[in-house]
Amino acid sequence: MVQIIAGNKGKGKTKHLLDKANAAIKDSKGSIVYLDKSSKHMYELSNKIRLINVHEYSITCSEGFLGFICGIISQDHDLEMMFLDSFLKLSCLEGKDISETVAELERISEKYHITFVLSVSMDADELPENAKKDVVISL
Repeated sequence: MVQIIAGNKGKGKTKHLLDKANAAIKDSKGSIVYLDKSSKHMYELSNKIRLINVHEYSITCSEGFLGFICGIISQDHDLEMMFLDSFLKLSCLEGKDISETVAELERISEKYHITFVLSVSMDADELPENAKKDVVISL
């Protein structure tokens, strides 16, 4: 399953994402990973959630980002959820069409039974059609 928290920059998406991650770890039987563009939110997350600063790795395209995601999944068979803050930046998709990447995340989610929660800096009505159904919070 893919869930999207949509809203323009500065609307509070990260706060919602952090709250969802911290709430999810309380009931989780597996592991949770939080991907971000820095380690700034390290102290706002439960210490049971693995924070990965994606900018420490050389990711320059959306295909490389999806490979990075699959690499994380291959190393953790207990992975239940992945939270992706600043999705457009992390996936190198700022100003680009995100529909194929979202569709691929949905395929990965089904195959490995992982829930992806993305914060996307776009209004919900600006999202491509295949992503609109995944919006859980629109700010």
